[in-house]
Amino acid sequence: MRAMNIAATGMQAQQLNVEVISHNIANINTTGYKQQRAEFQDLLYENLRRPGAPSSDADTIVPAGVQLGLGVKTAAVYRIDSQGSLLSTESPLDIAIEGNGFFPIDLPDGETGYTRSGSFQLNAEGLIVTADGHTLQPGIVVDPTATEIGVNASGEVVVKLPGQTEEQVVGQIQLASFANRSGLEAIGDNLFTETDASGAAQLGNPGVNGVGTIRQGFLESSNVNVVAELTNMITAQRAYEMNSKVIQTTDEMYSTVTQMR
Repeated sequence: MRAMNIAATGMQAQQLNVEVISHNIANINTTGYKQQRAEFQDLLYENLRRPGAPSSDADTIVPAGVQLGLGVKTAAVYRIDSQGSLLSTESPLDIAIEGNGFFPIDLPDGETGYTRSGSFQLNAEGLIVTADGHTLQPGIVVDPTATEIGVNASGEVVVKLPGQTEEQVVGQIQLASFANRSGLEAIGDNLFTETDASGAAQLGNPGVNGVGTIRQGFLESSNVNVVAELTNMITAQRAYEMNSKVIQTTDEMYSTVTQMR
């Protein structure tokens, strides 16, 4: 009987489903986090009687046949890129993206990372950096004596220095967009890197060519829906229990056969 192996694939699939859901719930308060969803596919079929095969010399064919499925497998874990809520922080270097786009970040190995988390600070040299000290591209230096720091919707960074009445533009924030955002590779720390699936990054100023705009003093919250995740958790748990019940029933059937005299 194939039922035991088939049910085992179902239990493994639901275990992964619960792991994805638990990861979503764990990142409810992670800035810029995007909800993930597991997708599944049925496994290969064993053809005991192939549909469309001839059934007699009179050119009759089998209308349906007999195909037995062999279980389920994980096809992909997608990211759902819907916009998270914008939370006001009133910090001048908290920057949210409203719409499409990622902040390009210099990584220590020389590669470029991309993030939706706009919680920035100034380092000792006055550069705008992430919480881990990675520089926001292009490197923008803010005078430490500046009394005000402003970032407008198009990404211009302006400061007001002591003794000056007019604001001074010190840099331009650019955003990266991708043909397939789901193809980005997550590397942790709210960072992604481009892959062949995502396509090359297209840099542009905020608000131009479909790229989102900048909101200073805000952070994008996670787009995880807690109620939906808890509902999905219950559904996955019940599916896991049903597959385990199939294994238990199959074992009882085996036991009945072995006890026949």
